[in-house]
Amino acid sequence: MPRVQRQANAAWEGNVARGNGTLSGATGTFDALPFSLASRIEKVDGKTSPEELLAAAHAACYAMSLAGELAGAGTPPEHLDVNATVTLDQVEDGSHRIVSSELLARARVKETDQETLERLAQTASEGCPFTKLIEASATVTVTATLEGDTHGD
Repeated sequence: MPRVQRQANAAWEGNVARGNGTLSGATGTFDALPFSLASRIEKVDGKTSPEELLAAAHAACYAMSLAGELAGAGTPPEHLDVNATVTLDQVEDGSHRIVSSELLARARVKETDQETLERLAQTASEGCPFTKLIEASATVTVTATLEGDTHGD
């Protein structure tokens, strides 16, 4: 894979407590997404946060990685649904840090079993660049279930 670079811009006005900002991607796929401190730590009120964007990026990266692992095993997925929950928390020194990302994947895959899915799900996490980034300072957990299974219904 060639080297990949993408750009985004954050514009901010005001102080941290009462200010607000917008996020835009250089590709134009998103423009002027509003964000604020309140949307980060209180109620979202129609705005996003860095943590929500990280969760979206992790879910997307992992979904592609899992699709690749399943296809490589000869059982490409019919459908994947990946939910990522990123947690920002106060740590021992009083600062705040991303402490975890929990991935929940539901997969519709023919001719595979739960055990194989779980093995491939872990391999997919190990191959996901966002998992590696997050694991530099936090934990990543993966739960994968087959759709139609008792847990993946």
